[in-house]
Amino acid sequence: MSKGIDYGKLMHRAMRGLIHEVLVGVQREGLPGDHHFFITFDTGHPDAELADWLSDRYPDEMTVVMQHWFDHLDVGEDGFTVTLNFGDQPERLYIPYDAIKTFVDPSVEFGLRFESQDEAEEDDDPTPPPTSGPKPGSEKAKSGAPAHKDAEVVRLDQFRK
Repeated sequence: MSKGIDYGKLMHRAMRGLIHEVLVGVQREGLPGDHHFFITFDTGHPDAELADWLSDRYPDEMTVVMQHWFDHLDVGEDGFTVTLNFGDQPERLYIPYDAIKTFVDPSVEFGLRFESQDEAEEDDDPTPPPTSGPKPGSEKAKSGAPAHKDAEVVRLDQFRK
């Protein structure tokens, strides 16, 4: 007898596939119109590749912007490489899809957020979150590496100016 349908895992795979498909289009045709992406990823992921000075500066997570200038976008099945400009210093990054925490295109108010299983369980807690201190799911609130990640649609209010 099977243990049931793991909808979270299926959504996780589908949303990572959506990111892959979007990036393939950008690789082929460039960013259309006002589209641009904020991509937050786990810099400690074992397959992530970034310059030592970037991993020293961002030991847990980093948000990159793909908008006006990016180069050498190469989209693969498990992740993508891109060269981005950090203060007039081009750096090549490899970002595995499994390392992505958020993917947001503010030009069309679209976003995805991938949470760990621990964070999803915290959301099920009926106790309201504290009014001060780190938010559940924030870098300071985490304790240890997530064992399993699920996908969730992110609220875009946090990215608005």
